[in-house]
Amino acid sequence: MPFKHALLGLGVLFAAASQAADIERVPSTYPNSPILQSATLPPGTALTFVSGILPDPADPKAAKDELRASGDTEAQTVAVLRKVEAALAPRGLGLGDVVQLRVYLVGDPGLQGRMDFDGLQRGFRQFFGNDRQPLKPTRTTVQVAGLVLPGALIEVEAVAAKAR
Repeated sequence: MPFKHALLGLGVLFAAASQAADIERVPSTYPNSPILQSATLPPGTALTFVSGILPDPADPKAAKDELRASGDTEAQTVAVLRKVEAALAPRGLGLGDVVQLRVYLVGDPGLQGRMDFDGLQRGFRQFFGNDRQPLKPTRTTVQVAGLVLPGALIEVEAVAAKAR
């Protein structure tokens, strides 16, 4: 019996140590926000940095310099986040491991050149802060004059973290 209690005690200690190594995620102060206010990583956390990802053309027949060749902001957000997910998968990571995103949006001519933040949010909520994947990352979103891919409205960089 003492051996059994020792194993149980070790299991409890291991579980506590595992919980202490978890990433601390602080919710945003804005109600219903799909992003975090901050994320704190414990020492020894493995980080994976994903370079800026652009959407693939949604309409291969559209002229490459046509702004909507890759779809609207929501469609491009969905396409890019799927590509982020695919880039993380071979490393044993998923979107729940993403702790930080940098989003670059081109102004939408249909919105007098303002970025389509609502389109970004609709696409974003399909991947973060929902029943399927409840974890949220921190995020910065900025409007840029243009991106390297003609027709692209969005580019996303990601940082994923896995506590060891």
